[in-house]
Amino acid sequence: MDDVAQRAGVSQMTVSRALRTPELVAATTRARIEAAMAELDYVPDLLAGSLAARRSGLIAAVVSTFENAIFSQTIAGLTRCAEAAGFSILLGSSDYSATDEEHLLRAILGRRPDGVVLTGTLHTPRARRLLSTAGVPVVETWELPAEPVDMAVGFDNPAAGRAMTMALHGYGYRRIAFIGPGDEKDRRGLQRREGYRSALAALGIAPREITVAAVVAGMESGPALLDQLLAGFPDTDAVFCSLDAIAAGVLLAAQRRGIETPGALAVAGFGDFSIAQPSGLDLTTIRIAGRDIGTRAGELVLARIRKETIPVQIVDIGFEVVRRSSA
Repeated sequence: MDDVAQRAGVSQMTVSRALRTPELVAATTRARIEAAMAELDYVPDLLAGSLAARRSGLIAAVVSTFENAIFSQTIAGLTRCAEAAGFSILLGSSDYSATDEEHLLRAILGRRPDGVVLTGTLHTPRARRLLSTAGVPVVETWELPAEPVDMAVGFDNPAAGRAMTMALHGYGYRRIAFIGPGDEKDRRGLQRREGYRSALAALGIAPREITVAAVVAGMESGPALLDQLLAGFPDTDAVFCSLDAIAAGVLLAAQRRGIETPGALAVAGFGDFSIAQPSGLDLTTIRIAGRDIGTRAGELVLARIRKETIPVQIVDIGFEVVRRSSA
């Protein structure tokens, strides 16, 4: 560190500050320090630094799965926010299992992260106790819990499901089906189904539901799901899928079979990810600001680390129904 300080023309304290709290160091000074580190191939001893500062420099993030890109934007937003403040992300997956999440949290908390960001709000009682006694900020994401462990950033999944169903009805569709999870592990998908059912009940229409067997379903499930839909409810004129990936698979399968979309069958998804956008399949969908979820979660963690006052502990980022050519 002394070599870096001499090369950059600053004190060792300034180098240390640039590594631990870069936001407190002028940009031009940080640039000189980073250039000196690159020239000298200097790698900071983060373990020694964390012991001295009583801070690991890590923010742990747990997603439901690595197999679905739905969470990638959230992690991207969180990572950018954390790295700008000098923190690194420690990433893990619960595989949609509260028990696996508990085991993962035990391992993560043993590394003393400075904050924890979780996907979802379904935790074992022991996991909640671990989080409550860890003494670090915790943010749950993608849902709006009535009683968060600490803080939360998300949106109303049942309301989103209801909004899409009502939108399809407003577009003129009357025989609306839902394709979504049957496994209780996919809590958010089930909440969207709850919203679908609520909307149809208000409209006095019977639900039409097709269950996805796998917890994580993608485009490859489209043909089989379309078969089930046509076999069970052949006169369906619109289908709302719990994820864009499922909707994309159903839409492509329908088009390959010569089914006019949306003339004979409208298709809608959830998430507004790249495949759903006009440059992709132009899917009608629910737009979720996934990157904003990660950014806001990171901001809450950092504010708590800095001992700032948190005016709102539950942040609702909302959602938007986006109509495109598939419906």
